[in-house]
Amino acid sequence: MSEKPDRIERAHVALGSNLSDPLRQIHHALDALDRIARTHLLRHSSVYRTAPWGIAEQPVFLNAVAELETALSPHGLLDALLAIERAQGRSRAGPRWGPRTLDLDLLTFGDMQMAQADLHVPHPRIAQRAFVLVPLAELDAGLMIPGLGKVSDLLARVDISGCVRVTF
Repeated sequence: MSEKPDRIERAHVALGSNLSDPLRQIHHALDALDRIARTHLLRHSSVYRTAPWGIAEQPVFLNAVAELETALSPHGLLDALLAIERAQGRSRAGPRWGPRTLDLDLLTFGDMQMAQADLHVPHPRIAQRAFVLVPLAELDAGLMIPGLGKVSDLLARVDISGCVRVTF
């Protein structure tokens, strides 16, 4: 499926932070998502405390998922997500899967499947990550992830014991 700007699509974005007041980072990112041109934040999940993924020796993460409606192309939305990360102090100079002020990952974009050097939709590791699937299931357990299946089925295959809903 090719990119079609000006068509309204539903997209899901994962949010994660483990530096510089992670809860504040998540809240600021949600506000920024709702200010993206031609995009509207429909709703977001609760925030979850999760163990680090990839590099274990770092602070715990706070994670959530946002559901958006957008008229941007997938690359247009990705550019906006990267701009939000930069505005909130994200540096990509550190190790992959290391600590970060903010991580925004485009999880889904309508029923699109694409694999390009700079963008994969759905996110290539979505089915392996409880910290993504738990908040995504809170929003829509019946959501079909193109090429992978229903969120609830994917969730049943991962260990969710490390995902704890945060209440404030």
